[in-house]
Amino acid sequence: MSTTETYGRVGETERGAFRAGPVDGESAARLAAHGLEYQRIAVDSDEYVGWLQSVARGFQDGERSAEQVAAARERSGYRRLTGVYDPQSPVDAPVATIASWLGELTVPGEAMIPSCAISAVTVAPTHRRKGIARAMLEGELRAAHASGIPMAMLTVSESPLYGRYGFAPAAAGTSWTIETKRAAWIGPQPAGRIDFIGRDRVRELMPALHERVRHRTAGEIDVPGGHWDGFAGTNPAAEKTGEKRAVQYADADGEVRGAAVYAVRENHDDFTKATVSVHYLLAETDDAYAALWRFLLELDLVAEVHAGELSTSEPLLWMIADQRAAKVTVRDHQYVRILDVVAALETRRYGGPGTLVLDVSDPLGIAAGRYLLEADERGAARVRLLGEGEAADAATVTLGIAELSATYLGGVSLATLAAAGRVSVTGGADAASDALAMATRVLGWHTAPRLSIWY
Repeated sequence: MSTTETYGRVGETERGAFRAGPVDGESAARLAAHGLEYQRIAVDSDEYVGWLQSVARGFQDGERSAEQVAAARERSGYRRLTGVYDPQSPVDAPVATIASWLGELTVPGEAMIPSCAISAVTVAPTHRRKGIARAMLEGELRAAHASGIPMAMLTVSESPLYGRYGFAPAAAGTSWTIETKRAAWIGPQPAGRIDFIGRDRVRELMPALHERVRHRTAGEIDVPGGHWDGFAGTNPAAEKTGEKRAVQYADADGEVRGAAVYAVRENHDDFTKATVSVHYLLAETDDAYAALWRFLLELDLVAEVHAGELSTSEPLLWMIADQRAAKVTVRDHQYVRILDVVAALETRRYGGPGTLVLDVSDPLGIAAGRYLLEADERGAARVRLLGEGEAADAATVTLGIAELSATYLGGVSLATLAAAGRVSVTGGADAASDALAMATRVLGWHTAPRLSIWY
């Protein structure tokens, strides 16, 4: 697939302009004061090899082979790549890296918002405690804001690092371990059929299926093409691709409505107790969801099924006879950071009508201010920045940009954050408790957000 493929509703012109934009001047000056150079890296340049090797080292991976470098280069044209260089280093490679791209985030109400996706954040252990990570992340956020991008998003290896920049966990992910014999399928048994397919075929199916379903769930994003190669095992430089098996579900009319990629690991001590790892499962309909999960849980000679990046409200739990057969671990997954409060809040929909003043603080000063939000009966809202000293007869929610970002996808309620001491609500014309209940209802959403990939 071409590295200039079109993603969602954000055009390639906008994506290209963001990729080509300069590094942030403030961060460049801060790094220069430490004798470091801050620069963008072109994917087709000689510097790309060193950048990729630094990323691999930062995530404790092995050195990339020439074949792996070529495959990564082919699939990385959509990203903006930045490195921090130490001129005194004996190796021609950056001591820190970051990548980003302009993607699309689904928000409550099946709307999409342009978002700066951030990835590949590494700092060499030889250059810690020099403010490099702060300079890179703040620089990328300022660059995105200067480009008119209203949101930023990322998935993280180390969760405590990003709150200082205004990010907050907004969509949790769950990991499942299911004992197949104990689980016992009691869910639907749809018409239609499951068939094995090749890896090239599932690579062809998944982007189209995902494009049809991603708008339904807040937190999902448009997936870059290289990720589908990873799921399907069609990246020629990837390891162990031969272990991956793929199936599709076609409904009673013969339309393909779902697909799954999985791998089986034998248990050499007991061949009846193999383990299945689900790499990706994508279902357009309830029937496809049920049929694919039933297939996986009823595979012969399998004792456990492992799956990750599932939602906190999976119907699967109610499709097995013994819910204790499933061990479900919940952890933070998708982080978001609002850069433009008005654009972000006017894009999503709300749980009910109401008027709020949002008094927002921001450690970077990008989105601070007092905002008036007026949501109507349809769940749509008008939002505007209040002038200095301007009064509004409405409940006031005082919170940081991280807390506002945490509520944005509907993954945590305002009442929970208030109980945790993270926000405060004053009543305006209402009692404080009534104001909190109203604000919680307005900012809430009825379905849990989800992101089904790492990036």
